[in-house]
Amino acid sequence: MPDIDIDFLDREQALGLFKHIRASRIDDGELVKHNTGVYFHNVPLNAVKNLCAVPYDLAEDHGFFKVDMLNVSIYKGVRDESHLIELMNREPLWDLLQQDDFTGMLFHVNGHGDILRQLKPSSIEQLAAVLAIIRPAKRYLIGKDWNTVMREVWTKSDEYFFKKSHATAYAVAIVVQMNLICEQLNSSSN
Repeated sequence: MPDIDIDFLDREQALGLFKHIRASRIDDGELVKHNTGVYFHNVPLNAVKNLCAVPYDLAEDHGFFKVDMLNVSIYKGVRDESHLIELMNREPLWDLLQQDDFTGMLFHVNGHGDILRQLKPSSIEQLAAVLAIIRPAKRYLIGKDWNTVMREVWTKSDEYFFKKSHATAYAVAIVVQMNLICEQLNSSSN
């Protein structure tokens, strides 16, 4: 089954537009709400908790398809779709990833300035690889050359690792955030 994540500035506003059932998980033996997952098709309902009666990690075996609807606050400040596309396509100032005060403001890479300084990503593909290297399964690639990194970073592992599709999408989101921060700083200084 595919793993679908959709980012929103306000997930509750988006969910209000569609009939859905919240996904569930087991925590300390009790059925509780999954943080982000929902089903847009009929699934067994626990009417008391108003959740899917089948925990998400077992639901796929029953043919249920969960979609993760994520709150991503980096979109605050994006005016419209054309502005988002422009932010996505603008080449960011990659050197800013060498500065902890800047990376501390960024989605997913804050706190990982040491890795960013070692690898010095200068493209979305390289930034996606850094996001994968932050995860335990690929940490051994820290300090390796980019040829080695790109050859090994997307190979499947038994440990927790980032899929290329997720890492690339998050790398694009970080580029949007980088460009938005620079745009906001530039407009406030004018």
